[in-house]
This record gives sequence, structure tokens and C-alpha cells, in this order.
Amino acid sequence: MSGTGPKADLHHYLQDTRETLLWKLDGLSEYDIRRPMTPTGTNLLGLVKHVAGVELGYLGYVFGRPFDEPVPWIGPDVAPNSDMWASADQSREYIVEMYRRAWAHSDATIEALDLDAVGRVVWWPEQDNPVTLHRVLVHVIAETDRHAGHADVVRELIDGAVGRRKDSDEMAPGDGAWWQDYHNQLEYVAQQVDREHARPVAVE
Repeated sequence: MSGTGPKADLHHYLQDTRETLLWKLDGLSEYDIRRPMTPTGTNLLGLVKHVAGVELGYLGYVFGRPFDEPVPWIGPDVAPNSDMWASADQSREYIVEMYRRAWAHSDATIEALDLDAVGRVVWWPEQDNPVTLHRVLVHVIAETDRHAGHADVVRELIDGAVGRRKDSDEMAPGDGAWWQDYHNQLEYVAQQVDREHARPVAVE
């Protein structure tokens, strides 16, 4: 989407964080993009799958523009958290392509409607409805950016890759030794402050 103005600005930020989320998969094995990296199972391919569903819901169904193909992880009868991981028969290519088709569907909604166009989020409380496209766009940007942040941490735990882009990590300059010293400094200060707080308070 081209142009200027508030809607173009919102779309720009949405597209930027979409691309950030996707590049977190680049160069990783099937195991690494699927393996759970937190006690609650956070994994890279699952984050992409989840956000594809988020877009199809908020920028599709909410405005009476349903997606024209079945999405097996959306619906009242799906198992809990089935949108947060990819089953063995759901390939990387399938999930990524579904996310890209969700982008296109969302972009058509954004292009067709004004920011004050009204929709209804049926899974939200009644008092939070109706909603405008403006509010929904902000919500989807926040949701996508939140999960891109999760993906950033997960990717760093896997192989040390960080940042918003492969060619622009937006991190402080420094080699491996500099980052190790930085890490050690933070650990030292954390332990020092913890010891200070653990000391018994003198009673006068």
C-alpha cells in the first residue's frame, strides 16, 4: 500500500513488524523453528501461525470480510493452543504462505475501508464493541509487534541472531567479547543489589 496519511503510516508499521517476524525463521532447521523454547512452549513457527490467524480474524471477520479458504486452527471447536504450534503435517512453507495470504487479505480490507469504518469483535465483551478500523489496526500492530519481540528472544536463544533485520540489527556495536563483558557486568550488578537487599536491617 502506498500513499501518505494516518492509514498509510499504520500499514507501514504493520508491514515492518510482519517482515521482522518472518525473518526470524531464516536459516534455521525444521527442529529449531518448531522446538519449544519456554516452559509455555513458545516457538518460532507457532508465533507466525498464531499471527496469521490474528490478521484473518481482526482484519477479516470483524469487518464482514471472511477469508475464502478453511483455516484449521480457527474456530470454536479447535483444541486449546492449536494456533501456537505447527503440527507435523503443517510445513514451514504452508504456514509462511498462509501468513502472506493473510497479509494480502488484510491489506485489501485496509485499502477498501476508511479508518472510521465500523466492525464488531464477537469474541470481545459487548461493552468493547463496536470497533473502528483504526482501533483494530492499532490492536493488530501491537499484537504482531509483541510476538515479534517474543520471536527475537527465542531466536537469540537458538543461535544468537538478534534485531529487526538481518542487515540492521539495531544493537549496540560490539564483538562477542564485548557482549560477554556486558552480560557479566549486568550479572554482577544484579547479584550485588540482591545481596544488599538481603542484608538484615539493623534495629536501633
